[in-house]
Order: sequence, then C-alpha cells, then structure tokens
Amino acid sequence: MSKTRIPAKLAQQVRSDAGHRCGYCRASQSITSMSLVFDHIIPEAAGGQTTRENLWLACERCNRHKADRTTAIDPDTGQPVLLFNPRSQAWRAHFAWSPDGTQIVGLSAVGRATVVALHLNHPLAVTARRYWAKVGWHPPQE
Repeated sequence: MSKTRIPAKLAQQVRSDAGHRCGYCRASQSITSMSLVFDHIIPEAAGGQTTRENLWLACERCNRHKADRTTAIDPDTGQPVLLFNPRSQAWRAHFAWSPDGTQIVGLSAVGRATVVALHLNHPLAVTARRYWAKVGWHPPQE
C-alpha cells in the first residue's frame, strides 16, 4: 500500500483507468468487501514514483502479496520473470479464467509467476468467485 498521499485528481484518474477493478485478480470494487488500494507497479521502495503511469488499483490481498516485489519465479521453468504490469500489459494475454470462472490460469511465464506470487487462486477468493458466478457477476466480461 502507498506510503504517499495520492492527490484526488490522480486517484480519480487511476480508478477510471483501472475500471474500478483489481489489476491482478480483476475483483470489482462494486462486489467485493475488500477495499481497492493504489499499487505502485514499481514499488516506492525501489524508486517508483507516485505518477499515473506507475499506479493501478489492487485489492488488499493482491497488494499485500505483491508487496515490494517486481519479479517472481515461473513455476514451469524455475526462472525469474517480471510480475504482470496491469498498466502496460493486457490481462487476457497472460491470464484466462477456468471454465467455471473461479480460478485464474496463467497463460505465460509472467501470468504463471503472478498467479503463484500473488496467490490469485487463494481458497477464499475462489469461493467468493463461485458465489459471484452463480448470480452472474463473474467472471468479468471486458
């Protein structure tokens, strides 16, 4: 979570850019009980700036697991790769939903590493997605 105050105009721009969804697990602010927070894609601890280009929304769970990391290990190759960047990379190029819409599947090294590092298929998240899918709120259609 940001240690720096985000100016109101910048906060509004980032929320709009992100579509009011977590950039990693795609949870919508409108259906989750977790707050969405501002994620520094390049963490402040690594010199990341508080700019529109370096900010995105993340749910508290994803933000907590990402912490100050920018890389993770691809479980298929054992090699370090950059984590998914929701500002500059297309979610669908790196991830897909399982047929029942409850789990996130990594399609690339970046996707696989991000799924594991950010615990995108945490049992509580999967359970919530199952309920959201039953009422037609999930998976996101964009």
